[in-house]
Amino acid sequence: MNIEKEFTEIYSTHASKVYRLCLGYASGDEDRAKEWQQETFIKVWKHTKSFKQESSIGTWIYRIAVNICLGDLRKSKKHTHINENILASNIVDTGEKKHDDQIAKMYHCINQLTKSNKTIVLLELEEIPQVTIAETLGVAHGTLRTRLSRIRKALLKCITNEK
Repeated sequence: MNIEKEFTEIYSTHASKVYRLCLGYASGDEDRAKEWQQETFIKVWKHTKSFKQESSIGTWIYRIAVNICLGDLRKSKKHTHINENILASNIVDTGEKKHDDQIAKMYHCINQLTKSNKTIVLLELEEIPQVTIAETLGVAHGTLRTRLSRIRKALLKCITNEK
């Protein structure tokens, strides 16, 4: 299989998950998420030959995306806050607004987590297998499950206590 066709398959398989992962780090800033997604796949393209296949290609790509997002956030030293207008822009009725408010609150709480815990939650929200998340972060699967349990409790507490 030629490299362009292989890359196209990799891109079509992982692009949407990488975008949503980046969107979580960008706190809803779609332009920033698209930029990070593009940077991720540029790196994937440039370094495909150096991929050692010690983990799945997805694990490798998610790690690249996380590193790009965190690196850019570190460089800019400014943390953006979720733009609630993005979530509320297509509101039809009050029930939908309440749901959007809950989503905004959830992302606000996710943004309060440590970088490592935020990474875990964003990957989990993308329904990436826990084994893959553990490999991406370099932790044991049991350790990841314990951390996820603690993170869920912290998020629940944040969501229910903040008004």
